[in-house]
Amino acid sequence: MSDFEYVRAADVKDAAAKLKRAGDGAFLAGGMTLLPAIKLGLNQPSDLIDLGGISALHEVHMDGDNLVIGAMTRHNEVANSDDVNGHIPALADLAESIGDPQVRNRGTIGGSIANNDPAADYPAACLGLGATIITDAREIAADDFFTGFMETALKAGEIITAVKFPVPSKAAYAKFAHPASRFAMVGVFVSQGAGGVRVAVTGAGAGGVFRATDMEKALSADFSAAALDGIAIAEKNMLSDIHAAADYRAHLVSVMAKRAVEAAG
Repeated sequence: MSDFEYVRAADVKDAAAKLKRAGDGAFLAGGMTLLPAIKLGLNQPSDLIDLGGISALHEVHMDGDNLVIGAMTRHNEVANSDDVNGHIPALADLAESIGDPQVRNRGTIGGSIANNDPAADYPAACLGLGATIITDAREIAADDFFTGFMETALKAGEIITAVKFPVPSKAAYAKFAHPASRFAMVGVFVSQGAGGVRVAVTGAGAGGVFRATDMEKALSADFSAAALDGIAIAEKNMLSDIHAAADYRAHLVSVMAKRAVEAAG
């Protein structure tokens, strides 16, 4: 592992200032992706700015009809939050399905979203619920935030501070998990709310998380698993690797979508 300077930020402004002073710094949230990348030599930051001590980034609360989750809230905290379980239980279920207990007690929602791993769970929740990602500079709709394979709309030095989720009338997440990593080989988040029906898919798309618009149209007319019969997902847009071929992932999208609808209903 390469040498680096480690510092803790007192607040968001202090974190931004420390990053500006660093030669090639990086923010440290849970470290579930960053630290292994440093160990493997894939990332060699000069400085690590730890966001863990910023109390404002750990808050979970309701703001009108929206559930707001601080960026440094750990997966286990999301899974066990009374506000999350009371207003969007599908989001608590999703958090509980992430990795193993060690990962759930270290990984954070903000770190997961900022990294935008193509097999991560939270991007599906953000797209599937029509969330807004709040940073120290602006608010970004989830539809505009996830821009490609491990890419986001975040600018250099921009810090995610919270995620705002509209509370749906119905929602569920169904995942076909890799048996070792618990990453999603295919995960589908379905919701119905004031903004209509949304269906988001993670783990399957060659370009990362995406919305299944044909499924959304069908479910808008009839929110039932049967409404998805005959809707095919294009194989050409699917990931294909040693774990699952493109055609298998395309098939799993339909299966997981139906399970999610049944669970939501």
